Amino acid sequence: MAGNERRPDRVAAAIREEVARVLSRDVQDPRITGAFVTVTSVEVSRDLRTAKIFVSILGDEDAKRLAREGLHDLAPQLRGPVGRALRLRAAPEIFFKVDESIAYAARIETLLAQIKTSETSDGVAETSGETPVAGDDDDRGD
Repeated sequence: MAGNERRPDRVAAAIREEVARVLSRDVQDPRITGAFVTVTSVEVSRDLRTAKIFVSILGDEDAKRLAREGLHDLAPQLRGPVGRALRLRAAPEIFFKVDESIAYAARIETLLAQIKTSETSDGVAETSGETPVAGDDDDRGD
């Protein structure tokens, strides 16, 4: 049964692709299309009955809130098309979860850029200018 162990992973990858395709091409809901929504990952239960779809939503707080509401309303409607596209006997119940990792990484990048800018404007060199000195360990004078 080694093949079955990886089936949830294969199904999750297929769901990720299908949901990303649907969100980019077929969704007409302005709450979702008004924000930049990206499918970051999918977790599928071992029995393939539930799928947690992690999405990153970029935009202002109102756009994020509206997109979350739109995705919540869209989830039951996606179940059938996803099940048919993947030819699953029973389509998984879909839940959307917000993935804040991309926004968090962008915030860290912004903070690092601010630190770098403040260091260079304060006259602190970006590098210490020190060069490593090779040790004499290899010169044994045999």
